[in-house]
Amino acid sequence: MADKPDRSEKPMSGAQVTLNDVARVAGVSRATVSRVVNGNSSVAAELRRSVEKAIEATGYLPNLAARSLVTRSSGSIALAVSDMGAGQIFADPFFGRVVNGVTQTVRPRGVQLVLAIVDDEPSRRQLLNYLRQGHVDGVVLVSTHTDDPLPAALAEAGVPAVLTGRPADPLPISFVEVDQRAGVFLAVDHLVARGRRRITTVSGPLDTPGGRERLTAFRDRLAHHGLVEEGWAEGDFTQVGGAAAMRELLTAAPEADAVFVASDLMALGAVGALHRAGVRIPGQLAVVGFDDSVAAVTCDPPLSTVRQPVEAMAAQLAELLLDQIADPGRVLQSRVFQPELVVRESS
Repeated sequence: MADKPDRSEKPMSGAQVTLNDVARVAGVSRATVSRVVNGNSSVAAELRRSVEKAIEATGYLPNLAARSLVTRSSGSIALAVSDMGAGQIFADPFFGRVVNGVTQTVRPRGVQLVLAIVDDEPSRRQLLNYLRQGHVDGVVLVSTHTDDPLPAALAEAGVPAVLTGRPADPLPISFVEVDQRAGVFLAVDHLVARGRRRITTVSGPLDTPGGRERLTAFRDRLAHHGLVEEGWAEGDFTQVGGAAAMRELLTAAPEADAVFVASDLMALGAVGALHRAGVRIPGQLAVVGFDDSVAAVTCDPPLSTVRQPVEAMAAQLAELLLDQIADPGRVLQSRVFQPELVVRESS
């Protein structure tokens, strides 16, 4: 008698795969698969990973239209970037890392990511209307400026939302950030340990919480070591801005032997300005950045920097948002990640 064909190996399209198929591959119940697909946070991490792997293996595609009728869910979230132009966004490695971290978290759960660029008042009103109409279930907000009204508007509207970085004013909104002060302390301590005593800084823009906090932490840590700031210049978190600020410091603090630059992208510009001025790095002047982005490893020499785990932070943003969407009544939660110092050739 001829063997019967093994139907389990017959390829199926994503639309043909059912919850039962995924449950069989994952070795869990159909109900568990359903909870994972619908973003329910009550599923244990190990079971969730098994289901997500089974979804990927089977090519399962949730019926989002049917699900939305039952759950009133759109099956999508927005990643909104506020007060930054498109050119600046896509030139900044930090943004790409946020996108990657969020996408890798929501994609296995069948959740679509929608990008929204909010750079003026009309686009802000448009986003709020889009959210209120239920086109997406919530928003991950990348906001940099202190006076940005969008975080408060989201909180007031009751839209599920999470914020990259602590809000400038206390708000009922979840956020994820790195411990800014601890990171700056690592950078200053490293420079002092290398024998540097005339230390300058290129700060971020002082109309941003991160820019102000990193400058304050820099000054506090110098005082801790009994040192006085050699000089500082304000940058704008761009490569061009970092170069301009470094040129300013070369005139204002010509005896400096080190510079802490508040972002890797600015540090890349600063290093270029130092090369053009004939300054040896790190012989004459040591450089430390902040982020540990691709700019740090493409820099010449490779950049010593403070690493913030952006992908892990972005994944946590997505998790907090999905939890909030699944259970609107849950207590808001936030998380602060610890930085690490990465020593390379620039210091």
